[in-house]
Amino acid sequence: MAAQSYIAISELHPSFSHLKIAGIIIGKSDVKSFPDRKNFGAERFTFGFTVKDSPDFFVNVTAWGSDSYVNGLSNSFNVGDCVTIENPLVTNKDPEKGEKFCPTTPSFCKLLVRETYSQVCLCADVGTIDRLLPLMHLPVKDSRDFYSLGDVVANGQQLDGTVINILAAVKSVGDPKLFTTSDGRQGQRLEVKLFDDSVPSFPLVCWDREAIQFAQTWIPKETVLFVADVKISFDRFRSGMAASVNSKTIITVNPDMREASLLFSYAKEVSESGGLDQDEKPEDVPVDSIIDVYTVSQLKQKAQESPDAFFGITYSFISKLDLDSSVSKVIRTRCSRCKFQVSEDAQSCTNQLCSGRDQVLTATTGFDLLVDFTDHTGTLSTCSLRSPVAETTLGCTTDEFASLTDDERTAMKWKFLLERCKIYVKILQSPRMRTGIKGVVVACSLADPGEVKQHMTALLRL
Repeated sequence: MAAQSYIAISELHPSFSHLKIAGIIIGKSDVKSFPDRKNFGAERFTFGFTVKDSPDFFVNVTAWGSDSYVNGLSNSFNVGDCVTIENPLVTNKDPEKGEKFCPTTPSFCKLLVRETYSQVCLCADVGTIDRLLPLMHLPVKDSRDFYSLGDVVANGQQLDGTVINILAAVKSVGDPKLFTTSDGRQGQRLEVKLFDDSVPSFPLVCWDREAIQFAQTWIPKETVLFVADVKISFDRFRSGMAASVNSKTIITVNPDMREASLLFSYAKEVSESGGLDQDEKPEDVPVDSIIDVYTVSQLKQKAQESPDAFFGITYSFISKLDLDSSVSKVIRTRCSRCKFQVSEDAQSCTNQLCSGRDQVLTATTGFDLLVDFTDHTGTLSTCSLRSPVAETTLGCTTDEFASLTDDERTAMKWKFLLERCKIYVKILQSPRMRTGIKGVVVACSLADPGEVKQHMTALLRL
């Protein structure tokens, strides 16, 4: 079907009939059911979606019908698909209800898709699809009208209960978690962690099945979101602000706007440099409180079973420790504000999105090592050993290490390499790592032979 045969959303009028619209799905709600007032004991089913056909115009569509029709229709397309809508009913927006429970649109109309008369199907015209696909990356709100995560945190509880727009990158996407409400209904939630140049981690919670499925397509560290009409609230459990996707929210992935491009570049650079891991503080629990002992395979298994970070002790050999690499690979300098890696002689931060890029650089220099641990059950690769834990482990400061000769660095390396150590480690999931998990060393020392013997004896009894 040629694109010229479609009616533009901007031209819709209630007097129109037998029309056909082509657009891309930019939002979609879950299927819901209601008692049928005309047929006692029966139910009617409904869901809504938002379709866009030009940079400035999009419209809400509501589908009504039987269980099989509505669920079948809902399952036939997803956000990002191009569809054609034939013979919808065009109506004016309700002046009283307005758009309280659906996305705000610039159209004066809304569409109703009926089981008996209407048809919605995936668009098959290549030319139309090519025209529509770029619209998926255009925000539905003014690209200058958004809060940074830093703005949200700074305003704090003043934003509690408000609906705003935010621009942020995806740090991680959690797993869906099921729960049961007080009235016995089943629900699910998924938490996405966002970040930008001002805040290293901020929660975005999805409750609806459609939002959860959409979120699971986002690639951490490589996805920037413009989240329009997201609800901001104060989370008492976290003692901080959080965002929730609601029925009005429209999320634009990797939006075509300058600010998003800058944030995407920042996300890529800070991810590759390890800057996102700086908030993973190994000191967030006292070392003395870590008492659970694991083999390497047990650490990996527990990490796969639970997305939550945990701490443990492993008696393992250090199988990789590149202390004899160049000093620049062992000791690194980072901006104190954004944790971006900078050169020692830099006068200002080179990260264009750093809040202090126009100010005199304040930086910290410390050990930044990757080590491997191995025992009889396997190897835990590329674990982070950073300052100040590294100084305690190696027994020297960064200045003292930099003054060592190559032979002295090699000797220090072999003091630990292939030696049994008692390692306190924090384990967390990390999609950026090949293994999917990341280890952060909390404390490390050469193991006492008697303690190792006691541990191995306990293992043999299992």
